[in-house]
Amino acid sequence: MGFTSEFGRRDLVKRTAAIGLISVPTMTALSACATGGGDDTKQVEKGKKSAKNPLAVNESAGLDVVIFDGGFGDEYAKAAQAEYVRAYPKTDGKIKHSATQKIQAKLAPRFNGGTPPDLIDNSGAEQMDFGTLVSKDQLTDLRELLDAPSLDDPNKKVRDTLRPGVLEMGQFEGDEVWVLYYAYTIYGVWYSKSLLAKHGWEYPQTWDEMLALCKEAKKQGIAGWTYPGKYPYYLPFSLYPFIAKIGGRETLDAIDNLEPNAWKHDAVKAAFEAYHELQAKGYVLKGTPGLDHIQSQVAWNEGKTLFIPNGSWVENETKKTTPKNFDMGVGAPSSLDSGDKLPYGTIWASGGEPFIVPKNAKNPRGGMELLRIMLGTKSTQNFIQQVSSLSSLNGGTEGLRLPPGLASAQELWKKAGDNVVNPRLQDWYVTLQKEKIGVAALGEMMAGRMSPKECMAKCQKFADETAKDSAVKKYRHK
Repeated sequence: MGFTSEFGRRDLVKRTAAIGLISVPTMTALSACATGGGDDTKQVEKGKKSAKNPLAVNESAGLDVVIFDGGFGDEYAKAAQAEYVRAYPKTDGKIKHSATQKIQAKLAPRFNGGTPPDLIDNSGAEQMDFGTLVSKDQLTDLRELLDAPSLDDPNKKVRDTLRPGVLEMGQFEGDEVWVLYYAYTIYGVWYSKSLLAKHGWEYPQTWDEMLALCKEAKKQGIAGWTYPGKYPYYLPFSLYPFIAKIGGRETLDAIDNLEPNAWKHDAVKAAFEAYHELQAKGYVLKGTPGLDHIQSQVAWNEGKTLFIPNGSWVENETKKTTPKNFDMGVGAPSSLDSGDKLPYGTIWASGGEPFIVPKNAKNPRGGMELLRIMLGTKSTQNFIQQVSSLSSLNGGTEGLRLPPGLASAQELWKKAGDNVVNPRLQDWYVTLQKEKIGVAALGEMMAGRMSPKECMAKCQKFADETAKDSAVKKYRHK
């Protein structure tokens, strides 16, 4: 089937679709009392620097840790904290650990009051806005940690043990590193290998194959796709690399940079129309706009649908509902047509589960030391085994038997080679990405309440408003 235009079939597809609205609290401002550079008199005294204590941690000071209680849970953090106590026995009984999904609601008052925790896993639907935290001088520069000897090899710095791109993700401008992403997430289109095999189907490598498979599945009473309709910002996990595959990684860079008309690019149009076609042809599970992330994943586990856009945390998050013979796998975005700028196998892979050390924390050195311990092989392998995810430590899987989903994700990442993209919109502009583009634009399109053209215009409008908002700190790809 031949086409003469650069984008071929994408110009022939006509569609409409998307999902329900939900308010996602974000940290858009910090009060005056939390915008200063910190008060050293409130912090514990430094300890004695040594080979075993390269960050000069106060070996008897307590530690306050807050972990996002999401797909990874918090047991991995508790295990690392036990290692911290083994390294510094005088801290036994002095580590305060709490887990919550209400990161912003729980911690914004503490930042405003000048009493933030020592280490925070700032993740989830209610994560605090990184751009705001950085611009308000609320975070500790982690370069001292990154330049410290790694836990396993004192001749190697922590920074030299990280996967490519992880360090850069924590930078906003300049050389300072404000965020350390602990997990390494593979995003894509997740599916059950056993379900496809049962029907003699294969994962579709082209969009025409995707539509044909969804059509066949519908005849069998199986929906093609579902997604968290209440949190439609999951859609970009497969949609953004799809856009990059069609138009090149520069299309995502332009979107991240809030450039005028970035959302009007032909690659965006083609990708939006393709996804909208799924909804228009009835290939999305009925009722999806009303589902949250757990409900959509359960429906997927039950074989009601073939595909779901997600990150590699999904295997751990669904372990209670995933059948033993499910054989979880993840695929790269299907190719649209021969005009795509990047090859099949292009994926989004990047650091996940962002950890921060507040500047006004009582024991910031302790927070950094706990991160150093977490990046050791022992804690990393415990994390991998407990939560079925790679970590940002470059390695750690040696000798481990990986579960199906994680094994599939690692294989996908290896095959991608240099064809890995890392859109930054969700890091730089949390409110824009989640509440506006995710919920109010993509969500509406995929629920059938907005056309692709209207969705593009809405996304551009939101981006332009953010670009013009002097209260929002701006960032750009270097």
